[in-house]
Amino acid sequence: MKQLFSIGILALSATRLFAQDKKTDSIIPYSFHFQQTLVTQWHPDFSAKYSGPNSFRTHEDGKTSITSTFYAGIRPLKNLELYVNPELAGGEGLSHATGIAGFPNGETFRVGDPKPKIYLARAFAVYTLPLNATTQVDEDDLNNVAGTTPTHYLRFIGGKYCLADFFDQNNYSHDPRTQFLNWSLMSNAAWDYPADVRGYTMALTLQYRKDNWQVQAATSLEPLEANGPKLNYHYGQSNGEVVEVTHTHILNKHEGNIRVMAFINQAPMGSYNEALKAHIDTPDITAVRKNGRTKYGFAINADQEFTKEGGAFLKASWSDGHNETWAYTEIDRSVSAGWLQNGRSWHRAQDNAGIAVVVNGLSEDHRHYLAAGGSGFMVGDSQLNYAPEMIAEVFYQCNITRLHIALSPDYQFVLHPGYNKDRGPVNIIGLRTRVAF
Repeated sequence: MKQLFSIGILALSATRLFAQDKKTDSIIPYSFHFQQTLVTQWHPDFSAKYSGPNSFRTHEDGKTSITSTFYAGIRPLKNLELYVNPELAGGEGLSHATGIAGFPNGETFRVGDPKPKIYLARAFAVYTLPLNATTQVDEDDLNNVAGTTPTHYLRFIGGKYCLADFFDQNNYSHDPRTQFLNWSLMSNAAWDYPADVRGYTMALTLQYRKDNWQVQAATSLEPLEANGPKLNYHYGQSNGEVVEVTHTHILNKHEGNIRVMAFINQAPMGSYNEALKAHIDTPDITAVRKNGRTKYGFAINADQEFTKEGGAFLKASWSDGHNETWAYTEIDRSVSAGWLQNGRSWHRAQDNAGIAVVVNGLSEDHRHYLAAGGSGFMVGDSQLNYAPEMIAEVFYQCNITRLHIALSPDYQFVLHPGYNKDRGPVNIIGLRTRVAF
């Protein structure tokens, strides 16, 4: 941990050395950043008529997770960018990150071992082919070397990264390190986006942008096992495809975005119906896995600024839900909405506050499997009195800019955890601490 923090300090120093030369307006093509996020959460005891192998625990101590990421980027050629992100992650989420499909901590993983571990999160290249001479200025940011980008281009992105780095973006509800913590508010929750247990995959993305329109598509690897740590390199048998169209518009002098997505995943998934037909006692989805199974779905994602201080978002997603969840979380339908407000209104321009609600649901096949006593890798109470999982989240982010620290108290209310009327509700209290350079 100390070594990684030292690297971050060195990176900050290097960033200053390679800063923009304002006299010549030339930009040295390097980018270095560091972040560390700790999330501590706790919940008081709640009632439950019964519990199963993947139930959210009615009583437990508070849990803390940690991630530390070093972002390094370089532009060796005018149109080529290279990025690498070593990352450290450790700690654990409440109930070993099970029991609630819209899990309350987007910074934790189901890796089993809470000891901090260093791994390569991202290593990818970006090549931009300009299709006109008009450009816009890009500021230095995480995995973004400062420079200029054409307003009309074709872009190729290949390597290891998270598909949510480029798809399903949202200005107000996307980043659990600075915005809402809940998993089902990070991305459109019914998109079972291909990724290993830590959220990364090997992928190739093609983007086409012209003025206010962008069309992008990606093909990627799925994990070898459901929610597993290793990727499946048998591409013909296991892959994920996604396409998304984005339109940026101006409404009453305020910018907004609308994104429409379609996806299909292929992996050796188990069928919920086959698991029910094959079981004698408790259905087991892992016993009926078969190559060639698919999951497809659609999503819409909108964000809109309404004032200089605040804006709203709305998301809705659906998947067919016939076969098991393979990578993200056990949600087949989801609708969410919320508001993010800048603290300028109360003379704290560096602060932010947000409030959001989300309703998650299951396909008919999925709920029958859980009601018969089956479990996925995320939920499973051994019985099920089905109801949609409803979650509300509110947070306040207090930024201490001179120290590069942000403190964010967070509260989440979960009704019908794991889609079960017989359990909960759950009140989750948390604190997120983030250092970023």
